[in-house]
Amino acid sequence: MISQVYPRACLRACSRVFPQLPRTKTGKPSSSTRRPVSQWHPQTNTQLRNRLRPLPRLPAHQQIRHKTFRAAARDLYKEYPLSVSLASFCIITACLGLIYANYVYQSYIIGEFSAYPEPIARLLRRALFYSNHDVQPENAVKYYTKALDLAKEMGLDPLSDEILGVKFQLASFLEKQVHQPKLAIDVLERVKAHCVAWIEEFGGLERQRGKRTRVLGQVVRVSVKLGELYASPEVMETEHAEESLVWAVTTLLKEQERREREGVMEGEGEWIGAEEIGGALESLANHYESRSQHYLATPLYLQAVSLISPRNCHAVTLMTNLSASLSQQLTSSSPYEPPVDRAALTSNARTWAQKALETASAIQPPDRTAECDEGCAVAMHNLGEIAEMDGNIAEARRRYVEAESLSKAIGFGEGVKNSRERLRFLKDR
Repeated sequence: MISQVYPRACLRACSRVFPQLPRTKTGKPSSSTRRPVSQWHPQTNTQLRNRLRPLPRLPAHQQIRHKTFRAAARDLYKEYPLSVSLASFCIITACLGLIYANYVYQSYIIGEFSAYPEPIARLLRRALFYSNHDVQPENAVKYYTKALDLAKEMGLDPLSDEILGVKFQLASFLEKQVHQPKLAIDVLERVKAHCVAWIEEFGGLERQRGKRTRVLGQVVRVSVKLGELYASPEVMETEHAEESLVWAVTTLLKEQERREREGVMEGEGEWIGAEEIGGALESLANHYESRSQHYLATPLYLQAVSLISPRNCHAVTLMTNLSASLSQQLTSSSPYEPPVDRAALTSNARTWAQKALETASAIQPPDRTAECDEGCAVAMHNLGEIAEMDGNIAEARRRYVEAESLSKAIGFGEGVKNSRERLRFLKDR
């Protein structure tokens, strides 16, 4: 039905537009009556002419001219200088931000864990996220523990730097973020016990010389850290602190002495550097100072000074500590303490304080830091105390004034407070 109606409708529409042409007997249009299409219907002719008529031309100032990109940008900047500058700045900033984000992702998120298998690296990324960004101690400890358990299942060396680093990171998180130094102590004590047991069992093997050096260095650092944690105000176990620090210093010096006596064996590798050894000696000396055992702290400070570079501002701090330790030694009140010469101690204390000032003045930027200035202020204060002990009140007052002035100039509040207290004491005398 549809196929018959549609052609008929088309024919009716065409008959209204085109007139019926005369036809021959065969049904074809007569050739004598053929006309151009334009003469078939006047209305059709008009419509075709209107459609083929060209469009009107725009005025010259409205015509579109094709410009180069540089010319178009220059014209746009001339018309909207502020907007174009702001848009350019935003685009450049966004591009630099994307580049920096990609650098951070590749360097710190991907590259930081490139030494670990991907399953362990994935757990460590989550642990660090809950440790540093969205701080959730329970989740952080959970993922650290899962990473260590997975490393054990995969057969990774538990004493490798990578796995020990995870344990150290966990201990640091427990200490600083969770504020639980006792939990950090538990982690580090297990690490220390494991390392010591391996050294005693396998450290003597020739093929394990390099690993022994590395593990022994790590366990010494752990022992020094344990001494600091045991001595912290939250724990205050001074006996355990002294035990850990003495073990670390003794192990350091024994290994150093063995290498000097026997020489470095093949495959052993480098031992802990001189400045790091000096740091361990200083930690033990500070512990003795906190317990007023100055006669034990003094030789440790002296040895630490001999191991540090004179171009290091920390050498100034060590010299001031040595000066204070010498000046605070009193006449022996215990049979276990050696007898002391008060005049000799005072003279040595003054010498080391002056040497601290000379060392600080010789250090120039970029080696010079704020520690040099604070060390100078402390050394001046120590010279004032030494002069006061000798009964030279005028010299003591002058040194205290210098120490106060320098402390005020560098923003060293503790130095200002201590110097003012001594000046008030001398004023009342």
